[in-house]
Amino acid sequence: MMRGKQERLAQGLEVKVPSLFRCPISLDVMRSPVSLCTGVTYERASIQRWLESGNTTCPATMLPLPSTDLVPNLTLQRLIHVWSSSAASAAASPTPLVSRRIAGGIIRELRSASSSTSDDDLVPQLRKLADFFSAGNVDDIDKNDLVNAGGCASVLVSLLLRRDFKLESLVEVARILALILTSDFVEESNKKIAVSDLYADLDRSVSALIRVLRDGNGLESRIDAAIVLDAIIAASDAGTMVLIAEEELIRELVRLIGPSDEKGAAMDRRAVEAGLGCLARISAAKRARPRVVRSGVVPALARVLMASSAVAPAATAEKALRVMEAAAGCAEGRAAICEDGAAAATAVVARMVKAGREGAESAVAVLWSVCQAFRDRRAVEAVAAAEGGATKMLLLMQSGCSPAARQMAADLLKIYRVNSKSCLAGYDTKTTHITPF
Repeated sequence: MMRGKQERLAQGLEVKVPSLFRCPISLDVMRSPVSLCTGVTYERASIQRWLESGNTTCPATMLPLPSTDLVPNLTLQRLIHVWSSSAASAAASPTPLVSRRIAGGIIRELRSASSSTSDDDLVPQLRKLADFFSAGNVDDIDKNDLVNAGGCASVLVSLLLRRDFKLESLVEVARILALILTSDFVEESNKKIAVSDLYADLDRSVSALIRVLRDGNGLESRIDAAIVLDAIIAASDAGTMVLIAEEELIRELVRLIGPSDEKGAAMDRRAVEAGLGCLARISAAKRARPRVVRSGVVPALARVLMASSAVAPAATAEKALRVMEAAAGCAEGRAAICEDGAAAATAVVARMVKAGREGAESAVAVLWSVCQAFRDRRAVEAVAAAEGGATKMLLLMQSGCSPAARQMAADLLKIYRVNSKSCLAGYDTKTTHITPF
């Protein structure tokens, strides 16, 4: 929204930028300011990169973070917007392709559209509306005002529930709803209204989104459907979540976190994040876990954990391990983890120290469940053979983890043989150790 204005200021007007408007990491003027629990505000992209690199402290204060939740700082965003608009008043601003006035007119047309209005007439309008919400040269305040005063979400949901709506139209509606639900420019109260509208006819809303998730014309449309579904699931209680989580939905979410091409060689980071977000919430309901496992989630999670950090950064790996921990909470899940030479257990060991503290604790819980609580020989052998396994257990025990995780890690250390050459087999280090016997 403000990047063009800010570049012109820097080049021509030489306006002094208030220090509070700069991100402490990048030192650039913030476009999407978010605050950590320490009270320090950062540019969203910069702090996300910091957290996804495995850091667990606040960059400015270096204090440990009990929570990594990012809260949009809308007050600061509005101040930056006012400053930018005022300072750049002398510079010409590019005209957006779709203005606030045009977008408002589109909403009014969509609201008055009858069931007999053809999709061929609606799709171009929906695309223009999507362009308005995704345009960088449209003020964020204008976008939020359209959602707030224009009743945009209600109109979109009413279109989503049309029984005769073609897939192409559903794809565009899902795209706009995903933009609204994930954008910082939309206030939380407006996002809640959108989810409430989706809840008005939950079965039809979910069915329409599953259709986009299954048949969408490209990966982006499937990601959009998963984002909207995640918002619905997040607002559901355990009983409703079990009803929503039908096997077709779970199967499509598992497919979303898998390879994104027919050759099975590539995984898409955004698709993995969107799919795991839904699966993590669904698997929190115990009654849904066997259904999740039957849909093939365990081998899919193993592939995510073995993927590069470009596809699965620390935050994504943490979610994958959380879902794996939930799967280990049922008999079907433990059996799946131990299949194929316990490949899933090997993947858990490989990623356990590169997924943040909570991810590491989930990893240890998975391994303890299959190796200690249920003593599956295949899992024990796979964990014992995993490179650096003992080292990772020791690192976890020294990292300030919970007492329960420390005890589970201590139990798992018994898997590794003690010999006369080193304290622990698999402890890969060049440091000389002196054994006490």
